[in-house]
Amino acid sequence: MSQPYPADAQRRPLINLDTDHKRIVWLLRTLGPTPRIAIAQQLGMHNGVLTRLTRELLMLGVVEERDAQSAGLRGRPSVPLALSGAAGYAAGATVHPGWLEIALVDFAGHIVSRDVMAFDSPDPHAFVTAVDQRLRVLATRSGLMRSHFLGLGVAVPGPAVQTGPSRRHTVDWLHGWREIDNDRFYEEHLGCPVWVENDATLAALAEYYDSGLIASCTSALLLYLGHGVGGGVIHRRDVMRGEFGNAGDIGRLFRMDTARPSGIDLLATLRAAGADIRSLFEVEQYLDSHAGVVAAWAARAGEQLGHAANTGVAWLDPGSVILSGSLPQRVLAAVG
Repeated sequence: MSQPYPADAQRRPLINLDTDHKRIVWLLRTLGPTPRIAIAQQLGMHNGVLTRLTRELLMLGVVEERDAQSAGLRGRPSVPLALSGAAGYAAGATVHPGWLEIALVDFAGHIVSRDVMAFDSPDPHAFVTAVDQRLRVLATRSGLMRSHFLGLGVAVPGPAVQTGPSRRHTVDWLHGWREIDNDRFYEEHLGCPVWVENDATLAALAEYYDSGLIASCTSALLLYLGHGVGGGVIHRRDVMRGEFGNAGDIGRLFRMDTARPSGIDLLATLRAAGADIRSLFEVEQYLDSHAGVVAAWAARAGEQLGHAANTGVAWLDPGSVILSGSLPQRVLAAVG
């Protein structure tokens, strides 16, 4: 498999920023376009220092100036600074029962491209081969330069095991992933920086950014319905992993030998009602023909998840609670 980077560049950052540069970037990522004077006030920087730092960020192409805004006062209008999407791009990849999903995101957090393809192999080598091929196609189609690729995030369905956070107890249909060293396997095969995390945890982070909650609250809980059921915790605007890397693993609250609020459980429910359904990818086409079955399942799952959410709220007092997942939006809306 060809590599997008030389081997010695896999861990070298493509954009070298010092601490104060990163503080500015994080503020803009949190608040969006912001005038220099507001940045200086928020970060406690002198105007001269901020001017130098923002000039350097502009030269690096990390930030850009937006159209001037007039506050209705005398004097020059303020010119907001914002993150520049052209600074680079990253990708995210995950698997669901029956399909592989990939997204490209620019440096400003905007989705550049999203791709879905049929996939059902339990072999992690088949996964990295498919991801490598699709990334190249998507990057070419979107006109993105390989030299601006910052890295890949891989969302893995399954908790970290106590023998080491680099290994995960993946769901049964991905049993071939259980023996790989996540910290090394993907980078060695794809030749780029890779961040591996639980799928529900990454979903929590994505929803927190994409919904704009990052600007209004510093904490959030996410309940995630995929093949299984999971959750993620955001604390102080960052992922809270817990002592063993499994904070938010709410799947353990629901016994495996009883009905669970999970995608696999929904599939079993539909099959028991006569649906010839093989994967979550096909749920959408049965929503009308099995509307009563889906509604009853959603009501029960909603009650189960409600108890889990209330427990999390009582312990953590989050700024928001979010329901997300790989199920069709109509199902998620009925559950939540």
